[in-house]
Amino acid sequence: MEDEHDDVETRITPEKAQKMLKEEGMEVTLQEAKDILYFLRKLANIAVIKYLEK
Repeated sequence: MEDEHDDVETRITPEKAQKMLKEEGMEVTLQEAKDILYFLRKLANIAVIKYLEK
């Protein structure tokens, strides 16, 4: 699932996402954090594509 153009330095890791969500009161497993990040990346890509189509 990794894209060769992804900048590892600027990515939110599943561990960091898990920590951020915990700070907001949402307990998730590491796998759930990975799935959430995957979904958000897909959603962001769709939003950019739709924006550029205008």
